[in-house]
Amino acid sequence: MNGPKLHNLISSAALVLSAALVIATAGGLVSGFGAWPVRTGLLAGGLALTGGLAALLHYRCRRDRQAVERQLEALCRLDPHDLRNDGTSINVPPLPEGNPWSEVAALVRETLSERCRRLEELEHARAVADIRYRRASTECERIRTILSELSEPILAVDDYDELVLANRSAEELFHFDGGGVESRALAQLVHCEKLVNLLSAASHRKTPGDRTDEIDIPDEKGNSRWFRVTATKPTAAEETDSTEANAHGSVSGGAVAVLRDIGDQKALQKRNAEFVSAVSHEMKSPLAGIKAYVELLADGDAEDEETREEFLDVISGQADRLQRLVENLLNIARIEAGVVNVSKLTRSLNELLEEALNVVQPSAEAKQIELVSELSPMYLGVLADRDMLLQAAINLLSNAIKYTPEKGRVTLRSRLENKVVRFEVQDTGVGLSEEDAQRVFEKFYRVQKDKNMAAGTGLGLPLAKHIVEDVHGGHLTVESKLGEGSTFSVTLPGAGQLT
Repeated sequence: MNGPKLHNLISSAALVLSAALVIATAGGLVSGFGAWPVRTGLLAGGLALTGGLAALLHYRCRRDRQAVERQLEALCRLDPHDLRNDGTSINVPPLPEGNPWSEVAALVRETLSERCRRLEELEHARAVADIRYRRASTECERIRTILSELSEPILAVDDYDELVLANRSAEELFHFDGGGVESRALAQLVHCEKLVNLLSAASHRKTPGDRTDEIDIPDEKGNSRWFRVTATKPTAAEETDSTEANAHGSVSGGAVAVLRDIGDQKALQKRNAEFVSAVSHEMKSPLAGIKAYVELLADGDAEDEETREEFLDVISGQADRLQRLVENLLNIARIEAGVVNVSKLTRSLNELLEEALNVVQPSAEAKQIELVSELSPMYLGVLADRDMLLQAAINLLSNAIKYTPEKGRVTLRSRLENKVVRFEVQDTGVGLSEEDAQRVFEKFYRVQKDKNMAAGTGLGLPLAKHIVEDVHGGHLTVESKLGEGSTFSVTLPGAGQLT
């Protein structure tokens, strides 16, 4: 039996006893009127006793109630940590022994302790979730920053072919702002049907995998830009029940496309194809001439010694042309591969240039071209491979003579500029257009309008550029105007200058 019930039972018993005493006294008063003073006194005493008991019970109830109120107020003021660590015996006044509300107060304290324990668990879970959220937000922001700075365009779509991610390169390539677009449909943002179909096909695959294709995407000026596109359907980290996924409104799947610029590779493939075609063409001409004259000799068409000598001279000339072609190709290949044998010594640039002038002098005289030497009176020292640098100078002078009309002028000059030495080959020839000037150092490239002026393989200038820049660490440039002539300039690091 708990405290409040026992208290009520005692109070009821006291009231019953007082009532019985009052009734008994009253009965005696009625039956024996003569002893009424005594009975009146007993009645008054009974009433007083009843009143006293009632007052005592009221006092005890009030005291017990106040003690419980004080304890409950103290419990409410306690820190939850004190409740969890059972510090109530120090911070909460104890209830007097036998207080009928002790069980209720203990139940309240236990309930508060349990609520505080659950609150602490929730606070801890919230703190852990908050830390994870901040970490995930930081990681997400880091990934977005990395993706934004990547040079390769990246696109991601969901199962409905709507764009969910695009980095800055993709936005610039397809000319849209990912944060400001109203429609997220990929087909409305990316105007490239082949790319849209590739991403859609990868997204709707039943199993994860890649799809790769090469796509031509024109830029703002209409120029082709080639990309190798890899569209990937991601592998889910863990599979969830479809019913649960639908209940939460989540959709798995989608695809990610990474676009890698292969413009340089395409240009290289094109140049290689042009190179093979040019080599084939250049080799066919001398081979065809050799074969034709050999057949003439074999058929006996050369009846006299003079004719046979003429045929043999033609065959020898074509063989020499073919040999030069092969040698130039091998020299360029060795230089590009870095396996050429180079013997660099400190030499006089002017002496090499004078030797080059002597080599090309007969060709200039044949066309009545004036060769002008404006070499510096100073000693210009260069660390060079004699044969290779001489070959480069001869190629530049020969090229100038080839494309300068008769009675023109070719000037060779040299000078010292700060710590570098420079020599120039200037002609009064046909000149180059801006496009031709940019491509004149490509292998086998020949200016179409000037092809009939002189025979050549289109390897002289590329070989000279390789010798100057790759072997000697210099620079070879050209300045030209159509109809006015060209100037080829070579700068080389100086070595051992004398004043």
